[in-house]
Amino acid sequence: MFFTVSILLAAVLILLYKIASIYHAADEIQAQLAEHMEMDTNTGIDISCADPKMKALAAGLDRQLKALRRKELVYTRGDAELKTAVTNISHDIRTPLTAVCGYLSLLKEENLTDAGAQYLGILENRVEALKELSEELFRYSVILSLDSYGEKEELSLAAVLEECIAGYYGAILKAGMRPEIRLTKNAVKRHLNRQAVSRIFSNIISNALKYSSGDLQISLDDGGTACFSNHAADMDTVQVGHLFDRFYTVESARSSTGLGLSIARMLTEEMNGKIRAEYREGVLYFYVWFPE
Repeated sequence: MFFTVSILLAAVLILLYKIASIYHAADEIQAQLAEHMEMDTNTGIDISCADPKMKALAAGLDRQLKALRRKELVYTRGDAELKTAVTNISHDIRTPLTAVCGYLSLLKEENLTDAGAQYLGILENRVEALKELSEELFRYSVILSLDSYGEKEELSLAAVLEECIAGYYGAILKAGMRPEIRLTKNAVKRHLNRQAVSRIFSNIISNALKYSSGDLQISLDDGGTACFSNHAADMDTVQVGHLFDRFYTVESARSSTGLGLSIARMLTEEMNGKIRAEYREGVLYFYVWFPE
């Protein structure tokens, strides 16, 4: 009887030791997995447990991590090559465009028929749209490839917003709009990059100039949420859901490159902010918020 109890007790102790060893191995795997996901390392997952199942699990995770690392390197290399290609293409487009614009200016001085003058006007509009696209492609590639918005400072959101509105005020009035501006009197300060915030606000205002049916409302509340709204009769909820997509344009703005709002979203998220668009009862709303 004593012998049987001893055997059972030894078996229980062995089982408890094995369970404890497996638990410890699971903790090791979890810790090393988190470390490998955050760090750029090729070292494998090593556990102290001798259990074959746990060793097989660690080896399997190790293979998957190395495969994921290889794919990440391929993606990073390809992404860098794409950014370089976009930059080079935008540079290459600029040179012939400059020459085309020069010849168009010379052609305007020639005696043209009414039809020829009409065709020349169409051509000038298309060349201008192409110039805008090449410039925005270049700016987009610069934003993606360089840390040009890394420096931050304490700034007043109201002051930056006022500067952006002032910069676009002439274009807003030319478009026949009478903006309604409501900015909080309280100091709303955030530690952000001034150039990036200015570009975000400017891109949204520029978007309003394209889509607005004639009105524009801009507000900033005490919590630091900036709201831009305007009637946009030609839009719908489906189109609004794609406004932040790269190169997306809607029927009413074919001259747009579709990059402005994508850049705004990227810069906002880079500074841990939030940006969203809504469409309610014929009104397009943009909300931008940065945490304290």
